[in-house]
Amino acid sequence: MGLLGIGAFARAARLSPKALRLYDELGLLKPAHVDPVTGYRRYAPDQLEQARLVAWLRRIGMPLARIRTVCGLEPDAAAQEVRSYWARVEADTAARRDLAAFLVDHLTRKDPAMASTTTGTPSAPLNIRYAALSDQGLVRESNQDAAFAGSRVLAVADGFGRSGGPASAAAIDVFKRLETEPVPAGNLLNSLEDAAERAGRAVRDVAAADPAPDTVGTTLTAMLWTGSQLALVHIGDSRAYLLRDGELFQITHDHTQVQAMVDEGRLSADEAASHPQRALLLRALSGAAAAGAGARSGSDSVSGAGSGSGSGSSSGVGVGGGARGAGPDLRLHDAVAGDRYLLCSDGLSAVVPSERVSEVLAGTPGPEDVVRELVDLAREFGGPDNVSCVVADVG
Repeated sequence: MGLLGIGAFARAARLSPKALRLYDELGLLKPAHVDPVTGYRRYAPDQLEQARLVAWLRRIGMPLARIRTVCGLEPDAAAQEVRSYWARVEADTAARRDLAAFLVDHLTRKDPAMASTTTGTPSAPLNIRYAALSDQGLVRESNQDAAFAGSRVLAVADGFGRSGGPASAAAIDVFKRLETEPVPAGNLLNSLEDAAERAGRAVRDVAAADPAPDTVGTTLTAMLWTGSQLALVHIGDSRAYLLRDGELFQITHDHTQVQAMVDEGRLSADEAASHPQRALLLRALSGAAAAGAGARSGSDSVSGAGSGSGSGSSSGVGVGGGARGAGPDLRLHDAVAGDRYLLCSDGLSAVVPSERVSEVLAGTPGPEDVVRELVDLAREFGGPDNVSCVVADVG
């Protein structure tokens, strides 16, 4: 079979001539021959497979720049790139689904404080008992963690870089102010997002005074309490857990290179636990003004991979840094009497098996005792990192 004109090739590939001209201009699918006088494009029949691949990738919403990358790869590598892209899409969709559910709930529910019981009387507002504890551990020369628990705010931050301690403290200080700042009804997530942006600026101010500002930053996991709901902001690899009805749930998603590889199916959870790059962060509140890796004086580092990479990573610039995908996760949780929340740095979660953490959370009566037992447990497992815990009981 000879060369096909653009119309015949478009019909065979189920693409429009306009799309073929665009793909030619972008270098995605160059014609086999272009008439030097008329500019008429002709295509070889063996180009149909690539044309159909481009069409399929466009149908799943893949950007043209990334399609160009996929088309230049061998089949196995191309398949992995598609798998990586779709894992990122599903993660983004899950975040939007959570926000949509919150918006539906917010727009349809009555004021939670006015909710009635079956007897018709207003239900009593919930309250929390809380405790926080931070420990240097047995190996680190200083403690770069920061933790805070108050009547409205729970927060943990894990700093990195030479100025990691001041960076985590600066982020926590911003969230402490929410203890007294008024939060308009139904505006929990906006208040948290604003606080995260202020925390990002505070971290960059700290980093600016460091000789290597790109290496300075902090993780952050924080909750804002209203009496019936907890709004969560999270960036990095500190974690939040919920113990409900005796079952422990991790309610944050680690922003690490290894977790991205697990999401993409490239690593199992067991392999991730011992992976040498398990502490490599993809997102953090950071002093970096542009993408750049920075050695962490604690256990982690910040990846310099761009947000279009196969792992779906960001530059680690963090909140307010301008890098796509570098912002925090924001979620809203309805509290239930009997819930127990744990916020912790990776000095606990990366060191102590989750089964042991669950045993302590389920079997220890008060928040003060729980945080002490968890810190002691991390030290029993060698205390290789700073460890910080915040525990809150909903009553």
